[in-house]
Amino acid sequence: MPRMLDADPAPLPIDPARAALIIIDMQRDFLEPGGFGEALGNDVGLLAAAVGPCRAMLDAARAAGMLVIHTREGHRPDLSDAPPAKVMRGAPSLRIGDPGPMGRILIRGEPGHGIVPALAPIDGEPVIDKPGKGAFYATELEPMLRHRGVETLLVAGVTTEVCVHTTIREANDRGFRGVALADACASYFPEFHAAALAMVSAQGGIFGWVSDTTRAIAAIASEERAA
Repeated sequence: MPRMLDADPAPLPIDPARAALIIIDMQRDFLEPGGFGEALGNDVGLLAAAVGPCRAMLDAARAAGMLVIHTREGHRPDLSDAPPAKVMRGAPSLRIGDPGPMGRILIRGEPGHGIVPALAPIDGEPVIDKPGKGAFYATELEPMLRHRGVETLLVAGVTTEVCVHTTIREANDRGFRGVALADACASYFPEFHAAALAMVSAQGGIFGWVSDTTRAIAAIASEERAA
């Protein structure tokens, strides 16, 4: 019998050898006090609440031998990969490339661009630097997944309604099954988090599934652990 992942709107089969955990943009600038997110007036504690569930899912994925991929949103220091329409958004003194609390805002290599220590990648775990919201746009994510025969993506990270949502939509269009892990995702706006998750699984799972780390960990656990 295939392993089943309990999810909304319906359970789906999952094979850890053909699944991947994608952890989206758990970066210092977004999650830590004193970072860019807080400088914009956001309560970063709302995003930090996802760190514990992400860590539990990360440990389980590693134990199961699953592919784990981390992403970071950011741009080249010369901004040559940053569309002008994106650069010009926001407050004039807090735009991409400007000095921020943890270095230049959304620039690769700056302290704020780094992943929070609790979720730091280990050797062998790819880190994708993406210039857009979705993890597939202008990155090598798709060939990485195709080469490993991956069919199902367990998606965690921030923010639910922007980069997580966009990635699951992109995955759907490419034939992957995307599962949002509700407790391992977060938003600065709780109402956006709830609405985004509802959109994923609406109308019979119009472009994905919604589950949580407890159910996902149970589904990928080895038979010995499950017993």
